[in-house]
Amino acid sequence: MLKICVLGLGYVGLPICLKLSSTFKTVGYDISKNRINSLTKGNDLNNEYKKNQLIKKNLRFSYKIQDLKNCNFFIICVPTPINNSNRPNLSYVEKSFDLISKIIKKDDIIVLESTVYPGVTKKCTKKLENKTNLINNKDISICYSPERINPGDKKKNLNNINKILAYEGQDKKIKTKLINVYKKISKKIIFTKNINEAETAKGIENIQRDLNIALFNEILIICNKLKLNFNEVIRLASTKWNFLKFNPGLVGGHCLPVDPYYLTHVANKKGYKSKVTLSGRQINNFMKKYVIDFTNSTIAKSQITKKKVKLCIVGLTYKYGVADTRNSQKLEIYRYFKSLFNFTKGFDPFLKSKDKLNDKEIKEYDFFLFLSKGEKFKKLTKKIENKKIIDPFSYYSN
Repeated sequence: MLKICVLGLGYVGLPICLKLSSTFKTVGYDISKNRINSLTKGNDLNNEYKKNQLIKKNLRFSYKIQDLKNCNFFIICVPTPINNSNRPNLSYVEKSFDLISKIIKKDDIIVLESTVYPGVTKKCTKKLENKTNLINNKDISICYSPERINPGDKKKNLNNINKILAYEGQDKKIKTKLINVYKKISKKIIFTKNINEAETAKGIENIQRDLNIALFNEILIICNKLKLNFNEVIRLASTKWNFLKFNPGLVGGHCLPVDPYYLTHVANKKGYKSKVTLSGRQINNFMKKYVIDFTNSTIAKSQITKKKVKLCIVGLTYKYGVADTRNSQKLEIYRYFKSLFNFTKGFDPFLKSKDKLNDKEIKEYDFFLFLSKGEKFKKLTKKIENKKIIDPFSYYSN
């Protein structure tokens, strides 16, 4: 009988854990005691799930290794950030494999879901083999299935996405077990016998999006310099059948600002210096300064003195619809203006569910800086005088 352990209970691990616990006995493991204690009480601080979704018969949350000993199917969903030098930080993945090596048994299965560069899964496999004397694809099975969770997206959730699953072994029983688990997670499983290729595929999914957003950010800047209507330019260009439309904006979160550095890191090791992959990073990182300059210029035209400016910044999380502030340039912009003006408010109902703006407050503020695009914020613009709206990405302008 399969007993699942999901390691890492963030935006990726928790949905998988909850999904599988509907069918299998499941342990959700995290090194954060606070996270485990909150989830055990039915409280998801990421505001993704309610109490009745977290309290389940087959589900147990734990930060203790002894609670994992009876598990035989391990899914690793831990963060893979970059360090201050933009180099991959694999410490969470390495520690997860190290933890599993202490309890793994013959016939157990490990699936890594964290975003990594090609070769990481096999490198971790080799270390685990040396520690345990268990041989991959003989005594145990180690696979790779890149996560495709899109936080805040109600349409592209686990039920509606395709999942890549890389298994290089030949054992039909193991493949059947993998299918039995992953068919509970996603709509369709795309099998491959190539782990390195699956790792690379995950990286380029996000790199492509980072580059596309960067292109639209640059077009926005050029349009502003030429005093052109950005939205009209895009509307006209969109009439061509093969034009791909993206929204400009501030890129944040744990994927897009990070993944390009993973692929270029391993490319550099092989003597190739990327010419395109990181180009999106330059322009997307610049957009924070663009927003600050755009806002300061708009406020300066009003002739309101710096000491008296009342500014409300709308949208603080890295994207609309989530509570996640990791790598959020919006939060950095808020902090900048908070230090510049005496009266600066940050408004984001997804970060603080009780956050509201009443009509009296709306009248009190001189300016509203919109950093996210979404229906709730669009409705808010209807209550605000146009001259008070600062819209650097033309989200709510014609």
